[in-house]
Amino acid sequence: MIRLLIADDEDLLRSALAALLALEDDLEVVAEASTSTDAVRLAREHRPDIAVLDLEMPPADGLRAAEEIRSASPVRIVLVTRHARPGVLRRALAAGVSGFVPKTTSAARLAEIIRDVAAGRRYVDPDIAASALTEDDCPLTDRELEVLRVSRTGASVNEIAAQVHLAPGTVRNYLSAAMAKLNASSRHAAAHRAWEEGWI
Repeated sequence: MIRLLIADDEDLLRSALAALLALEDDLEVVAEASTSTDAVRLAREHRPDIAVLDLEMPPADGLRAAEEIRSASPVRIVLVTRHARPGVLRRALAAGVSGFVPKTTSAARLAEIIRDVAAGRRYVDPDIAASALTEDDCPLTDRELEVLRVSRTGASVNEIAAQVHLAPGTVRNYLSAAMAKLNASSRHAAAHRAWEEGWI
């Protein structure tokens, strides 16, 4: 049996997916989570073979949860997303994610992908892979990406500074540099553009 953790903040989708996958003879859903925090906790408790994670789960995204889960145990990760941003694919592959699929994937096809991943193979949706090959490289530094990531929460400059352990003036400099590089009129616009590109 392939033991699964299913994590998605949309209760109806998560329950339906868990029910459909549980119909497969060789798949067993051992835990369900509605937040990335619960996904990490339940992965530690249940030690599934594969965690199927929604990329857009609060409070942190599914990719962060995937990194935490993988740092604690050899669980294979399949990320499911509604917004197939190519930059996220690169980050996911670098984090050791084994599968990357859009939410339009049928349960039957997802079951096949889960079996492939359980056998040690990787699966990346062909459309997402094609987009990633033509995507522009990120012009931002790691620090600029870090402050933009925190600014997406609506935090003030002082709050960003406290979270990333920098002086407020330094944070303003990084935000200004990011805005200039992305030709954005505000830090919120720059953060949104970076998110859309999948850089954060």
